[in-house]
Amino acid sequence: MPYVNIKITKEGATTEQKAELIHGATRLLADVLGKNPATTFVTIDEVDIDNWGIGGIPVTRLRQQEK
Repeated sequence: MPYVNIKITKEGATTEQKAELIHGATRLLADVLGKNPATTFVTIDEVDIDNWGIGGIPVTRLRQQEK
């Protein structure tokens, strides 16, 4: 019974994109490890960019620098 937790920043992933992530992760486990899709669990956590850092810098600040 595989459990996959995907964490992404909360920046507007659509319902369709999330469904594709869930389907893709499930398919990957089935194809590579032979896991049963019916017992594969996938969750997606959306993290506010204030709570996500890269290289010691909050993503909020990184996004501001990109503008």
